[in-house]
Amino acid sequence: MPPSVPSLPRRVARTLRTSLFAQVLCALVLGILVGKLWPDTATAFQPLGDGFTRLIKTVISPLVFCVVVVGIAKAGDLKAFGRIGVKALVWFEVASTAALVIGLVAANVVGPGKGMNVDPSSLDAAAVDQTTGGGQLPSTTEFVLNALPESFVGAFAENELLQVLILACLVGAALLHLGHTRVPKILPAIDQAQDVIFTVVGFIMRLAPLAVFGAMAHLVGNYGLGVMKTYAKLIVLCYVAAALFIALLSVALRLVTGLSLWKFLRYIREEMLLALGTASTEAVMPRVMQKLRRAGARDDAVGLVLPTGYSFNLDGASLYLSIGTLFIAQAVGVDLSLGQQVTVVLVLMLTSKGMAGIPGSAFLALSATASSLGAIPAGAVALLLGVDRIMDSMRVVTNLLGNCVAVFAVSRWEGALDIDRARKTLDGEYAAEPDDEKDDAGSDGGESAVEPPAVIDPAPGIPTQKPKEPAPEVG
Repeated sequence: MPPSVPSLPRRVARTLRTSLFAQVLCALVLGILVGKLWPDTATAFQPLGDGFTRLIKTVISPLVFCVVVVGIAKAGDLKAFGRIGVKALVWFEVASTAALVIGLVAANVVGPGKGMNVDPSSLDAAAVDQTTGGGQLPSTTEFVLNALPESFVGAFAENELLQVLILACLVGAALLHLGHTRVPKILPAIDQAQDVIFTVVGFIMRLAPLAVFGAMAHLVGNYGLGVMKTYAKLIVLCYVAAALFIALLSVALRLVTGLSLWKFLRYIREEMLLALGTASTEAVMPRVMQKLRRAGARDDAVGLVLPTGYSFNLDGASLYLSIGTLFIAQAVGVDLSLGQQVTVVLVLMLTSKGMAGIPGSAFLALSATASSLGAIPAGAVALLLGVDRIMDSMRVVTNLLGNCVAVFAVSRWEGALDIDRARKTLDGEYAAEPDDEKDDAGSDGGESAVEPPAVIDPAPGIPTQKPKEPAPEVG
């Protein structure tokens, strides 16, 4: 007798039970419906999204520390790590400048703010101060000083990723200097701590559908869908410009590594959907780090490039800032010359680097740009208050993809990328790749949502990664 085929309801139920992607997608749709139908009640669900993000943030700093230390110590070459950092900064600067230029060209061609004829005096400038909490972006000197840790524990307690990176580099360098024979237990302990943290991430990821539901219900309930009609031209322009930039990223990735960005998108579709739902790239950073490592990028490259990109490579934010600056100028009837637009690019190249982790950073950067030009009233930034949250999806997707492409490109540039493993992983042929249909929502046996990368059975010709093996001699 041929095997019986499960009924459609059973297959749907099984998919919802085993697929994180299906769970998050359903939560996304349900959140939009609840926000639309019961807006007053929907805003009460915001703590679901905020709580999930807080839980994820608790493991980001220790995870980055462990990955970087282990990566440096096992690679056994601190100079190579330094080269990766320099190449990453070069890539970040080129990518973010390209995003700024694309945004300016798009805004000039389409003119999203033309014809609005807004009177700046009618705008509530105090609303911008309320959104930003009266803060300001750090100067270059302050930014550099803030990247240096004041205490070992403080860097982790305050979740300062750049400070954690510096500490990790110092510890990794110390392990190389001392050698394995003098500190035989330190590296295995850090390696095992890394496995524990990834397992904790797996537990937290089970709450992802609740987080997406709460975040989307709050967004739609608080802002409504009517704002999309008012700012339709600006919203469409930003998303089309982002799509163009992502297409350029795809071409760059193909030229540098030969990999397909669209296959990579399918590979991280759960993380991408979660980032969209929570409007946070930090919520998926641990998972993306793990998947990049499984896709053939070396630990030290992943541990340095991805976290650094969260501060230095905000491509989506760069697009939005350049378009937003011209939008408010056009809306209040200010015609910016070519020289002033070049100034916009130069100012935003600096201000966008200090945006990460600062409340209302986009408005602070726009205000700083308007002040530097002297032609746009600072209060005109309030025009974007109603639409800023709608732009989060564009910024999140573009920022995340920009940083992932940077990891692959810099890894390839430095010889720290296993191309065969990357291709097989993105094609779904590599046995270590998480099963997309059973990933992280919990399997039938109730196993951990995130398996350590050591538990793998690679295809022939793929080097096996064994985290429990003795640490190599270093020094």
